[in-house]
Amino acid sequence: MNKNLRLFSAFFAVISVAFSLSCPALALSEASRSAILIEAESGNVIYAKSADEILPMASTTKIMTALVALESRPLDYIVTVSPLAVGVEGSSVYLTANERLTMEALLYAMMLESANDAAAAIAIEVGGSIEGFSELMNEKARELGCKVTHFDNPHGLDSESHHTTARELATITRAALENENFRSIVSTKRHTIPNASGGVRLLINHNRLLRENDDVIGVKTGFTKKSGRCLVSAAERDGVTVIAVTLADPDDWRDHRDMLSLGLDSYTHLTLAEAGKVKFSVPVVGGEVGFITAVNTESAEITLPSDAKDLSFVISLNKFYFAPISEGECLGHAEWFYPDGTLAISVPLVAESGISRTEPEGLFSKIKHFFTN
Repeated sequence: MNKNLRLFSAFFAVISVAFSLSCPALALSEASRSAILIEAESGNVIYAKSADEILPMASTTKIMTALVALESRPLDYIVTVSPLAVGVEGSSVYLTANERLTMEALLYAMMLESANDAAAAIAIEVGGSIEGFSELMNEKARELGCKVTHFDNPHGLDSESHHTTARELATITRAALENENFRSIVSTKRHTIPNASGGVRLLINHNRLLRENDDVIGVKTGFTKKSGRCLVSAAERDGVTVIAVTLADPDDWRDHRDMLSLGLDSYTHLTLAEAGKVKFSVPVVGGEVGFITAVNTESAEITLPSDAKDLSFVISLNKFYFAPISEGECLGHAEWFYPDGTLAISVPLVAESGISRTEPEGLFSKIKHFFTN
């Protein structure tokens, strides 16, 4: 006997998600050598230009440095600055040998001021050496599915085999933004950390988009003579997050403004059902009461293209359940499908309360055997 029952609710039968895409036609990232724009929740590509070309990435490298560091050490972990990290070429907060700072302070220095000495100090502490930490970065890149990205160092100074693609850098950034500490750091405009003499260092975020647009939440600038201007940015509005990447782009600020605007206009975040709003009663065999209520205890939320078509709604539950049933036990699912039948989102339906078994064990076993064979 097929016990699965797919119930279509008249109230929920069609969830309309058809919105007109009204963003203007934009000539995006014309100056860049490579670019990509993605929606962060799904990873869907909104726009791409030579997104798989292998190129140097300059200080956008530090996105991966920060992610590996955050996954390796707590924010309050004390780092003793190695003499090997002092005086690293390029941007610096002028760390001194054996200076003691928290991992959090070094991450702020690295992500706001793009401090290469802070990146080196983190790398040596976590990886034992620049080379050891670079291997951790490469392992993480492979874990994220990156095929060609390769790191030789934690700061992004030019190196022959230090490179990525716009697509893979977007993938790394997408993973990093899932870390709330990373998101908080890169979205900070100003911050102070201690200096060796007992005063403070004032850190100013190099990302000017943060000061221009409240939707912007980071992420990282970069520049060397070899790589040109590199920029990764992200913006969030009404539950929609988009990520833009450009490599070798002399007009990156303007390009990112246009790309982020397009991305935010291209997607809509919807709450299809709030927690507790989907409820169905289902018969129970052998229980102290004859019915159990299945309910969604988590909301169903999804980010969709603004021009998406209608979703259909289906309740998937058994025709009946055998007692005992525990409170919170999963009984089925509420599911939304795209027009082509592909599952868009599924949330569990759980028992709203528990039900004890009342029939004698022998009779219960006979009934269960009859219906399941």
